[in-house]
Amino acid sequence: MKCARLNNRDIHIHTYSREHLQFLFDEARKDRITCKFCGSPLRLKLTIHEAPHFFHRENGDFSECEAACLKDETDQTKEAGYTESGVFRLPKGKAITEEKQSPAAFWEAPREASVHTHFAPETEALPEAIFPNVPLNEKQLEAVSAPEAPLLVLAGAGSGKTRVLTARAAYMISQLDIPPSAILLVTFTTKAVKEMKERMASQYGLSERIVSRLVTGTFHSLFYKILCHHDPVKWNGEHLLKWEWQKEQYIKMALAEEGLDEKDFPIDQAIQQIGYWKNAYLPGEHIPLEDEWEKRVHRLYRHYEQQKRERRQFDFDDMASACYELFQERPDVLKRYQERFHAVLIDEFQDINPVQNAIIKLLASPEDNLTCVGDDDQSIYAFRGSSPSFILDFEKDYPNAKTIHLTTNYRSSHSIVASADAVVKKNKKRWPKMLKAVNDDLKKPLLFYPYDEEEEAIMVVSDIQEKIEMGAKPDDFAVLYRTNSSGRAIFERLHQSAIPYTAEQGVRTFYSRRIVRQMLSFLYLSQNQDDAEAVKQILPALFLKQSALNTLKALSITEDCTMVGALEKLTDIKPFQLEKIKKIVPFFAGLKTMKPVEAITFAEEKMGFSDYLKKRGNEGNKLEKGSDDLRDLKTAAKKFKTIPDFLEHVDHMRAAEKNKPDGRGVQLLTIHRAKGLEFNTVYILGAADGSIPHDFALETARKGDETALEEERRLLYVAMTRAEQHLYISVPSVRRNRTAYRSRFLQPILRPKPEVQLR
Repeated sequence: MKCARLNNRDIHIHTYSREHLQFLFDEARKDRITCKFCGSPLRLKLTIHEAPHFFHRENGDFSECEAACLKDETDQTKEAGYTESGVFRLPKGKAITEEKQSPAAFWEAPREASVHTHFAPETEALPEAIFPNVPLNEKQLEAVSAPEAPLLVLAGAGSGKTRVLTARAAYMISQLDIPPSAILLVTFTTKAVKEMKERMASQYGLSERIVSRLVTGTFHSLFYKILCHHDPVKWNGEHLLKWEWQKEQYIKMALAEEGLDEKDFPIDQAIQQIGYWKNAYLPGEHIPLEDEWEKRVHRLYRHYEQQKRERRQFDFDDMASACYELFQERPDVLKRYQERFHAVLIDEFQDINPVQNAIIKLLASPEDNLTCVGDDDQSIYAFRGSSPSFILDFEKDYPNAKTIHLTTNYRSSHSIVASADAVVKKNKKRWPKMLKAVNDDLKKPLLFYPYDEEEEAIMVVSDIQEKIEMGAKPDDFAVLYRTNSSGRAIFERLHQSAIPYTAEQGVRTFYSRRIVRQMLSFLYLSQNQDDAEAVKQILPALFLKQSALNTLKALSITEDCTMVGALEKLTDIKPFQLEKIKKIVPFFAGLKTMKPVEAITFAEEKMGFSDYLKKRGNEGNKLEKGSDDLRDLKTAAKKFKTIPDFLEHVDHMRAAEKNKPDGRGVQLLTIHRAKGLEFNTVYILGAADGSIPHDFALETARKGDETALEEERRLLYVAMTRAEQHLYISVPSVRRNRTAYRSRFLQPILRPKPEVQLR
């Protein structure tokens, strides 16, 4: 049905612009939209597979209502001088080509990905099993039983890399009689270590006693054990900075020494940048500083290191650098470890950073009995200092190396594997290879076309609800996005639904982000000029120190005025500050009756918030800029008519931040967090230039460096290969209230577009 009643008047879907369909959707959820023929409540269908239409909330036979609506629609169309063509409405006497309208104005049917290769499963010869309970294909067996020499196993997504690595370790113990204590098995997570040891004990015929003697761990745990054994006093665990808040304290002390306000500085971004420098450069190497942001953070870095030295403390990143320096300065210590470890096995080798790689090269020499398992197409942690160069240059570093390709994917259907392969092979710096699936499925990856982030979330949640009603489980689904802010809308829609879900802190805390919190303070103060917490948040944007808060509280009492009014009565500030404050203060009363989006724009442009962002360097971070936060906030606010309604929603979502996820239900994850996981059905949000690939990658590519752009393409590849049977890729028309353009990465899987029709 296309017609209904709202607020005692007849409405028709075609009279609403695409962006306002979200309004109809929410009004229908509140039972404010009814059938114009029977008066029953209606819902608006806004999903991936069908054009928007109304349907009755209750089950039953409503064919008479549907027929009456269709007749009414036809009559109105004829009177208005239109003709109907399927679901499209065309003006009489006009050629369709004369109507140049934005595609975003119309619902567009989803399109299947173009799969250029046919499913042709190879009959895999299963060689004689080394381990009765662990079947291995020919390539896997070749990797497991390869001679003791440098070995690179290029294991594509879903090709059984964990099985190969654990089987090789077990092979060395059971077939080559290498003592387990002489084998070093290193990976990146404690979860992976635990999983591998459990497999070896349960599937490979090895006793738990033997498996326990295997030297396993993460890089951090390995380096810590070496350092602690060498100098237990200095590297005592009591001196370790385990938590982020401990690092933050030192950064805050450094900010004070630099004369910067901690309330007005992205400390978390600074800590991430410092971690990158520690991992991306060997000790003593020169760190190139590209801009003022990096120069400022580097000064904080020096303060941070000085504070740790004075207190004889260390952080996790220090362990790698210290271990490398130990081996460089004490060849005798290095030799003892080289003699102890007969074989070294490394998991997820594509994620290794320069310091880790340098240490592994030292430990493995001179025999170089080194096995590295990884996939250069899944190298996605450059922000941690990782680089695919080590896996790409493996044969240069180890001239006698053997390389084995695992190209059989056991996880995903053929169409998903072929689509992902078509995307990633556009990268220039990669090992040439092609994954092949063992499973086929007629369902191809589906590209769908929401209007913006809000409609995207509605469509995805609606699709999940439909699939659950048909028997799927909430745990079958994952929704993936590039950055946490990109998951805000889907988080809010799932929170409003009855579907169980799990969301990480990053996406749950959007309204507590520093820039968002500060902008919202303008809105809170427009409603209550004595809101002390909002005044506290707004002080940095007015270039005032936090110490001014107590002064304002006192002035509001002695001068009998609001705290906002007290701003004009400050005396210990510079004349230009007072002049600016006097200009801004009267604006708060005007904000009160504005729509939320208008108020945010007004505060940004007329009340100096954009100047604050620029002058305080909040645009320095490559991934999450302050101005992007504002655009995301506007997107969230646009569906609310009044500031009180919006702030009520904000307060509700802030309360939801405190809910502890239990790990069950639909998984909301950044693509980085999803790596290594698999799900029956995966939705990838925001496949548009500026999101995937990210803006910073496009900017560096315009300058001639495509390194970041290639990593972004690998990110999409990782996201696509998380899906086992169903893959949906969202291509929004609008992103952050601006026209969006389809991700350039999707070009290899696009089918020719059907003839455009207007409706």
